[in-house]
Amino acid sequence: MPRVVLFEPEIPPNTGNVARTCAAMAVELHLVEPLGFELSDRTLRRAGLDYWPYVRLERHPSWSSFRSARAHDNGRLLGLTSRGGEIYHQHRFQASDWLLFGRETTGLPADVKSECDNLLTVPMIEPGVRCLNLASAVAIVLSEALRQLQNPLHD
Repeated sequence: MPRVVLFEPEIPPNTGNVARTCAAMAVELHLVEPLGFELSDRTLRRAGLDYWPYVRLERHPSWSSFRSARAHDNGRLLGLTSRGGEIYHQHRFQASDWLLFGRETTGLPADVKSECDNLLTVPMIEPGVRCLNLASAVAIVLSEALRQLQNPLHD
């Protein structure tokens, strides 16, 4: 199963909603610190509702710590970016993929992007919209990855 990685998330409700999606899809959620909140934050817990026991959560104290942990698990690191990159639904996902999403305010830093095996994007029609909400982007990309993996002969 692909894994979702949030790089230094800042907004508790976004992370709570991502956690809820990961719980529903039985997908691991990795949080790369520092976080912009405490995991005990009320808004984070409320967004995840009573699904937290079903979240397969891994915390990494830094990017280098995540990198070390990932070295023990093969798989491509796929960075999501608001502009540029391959359109997500044209990409062929693999069960071992790591889906990496950046901070809500600044996305993925250039040095982190450079470590990715590929960069993907969710296309947006309106040029005035800077980016999608983090939780929405995770749901869109993760759903496509799981759709492909359940039917490898898709169009």
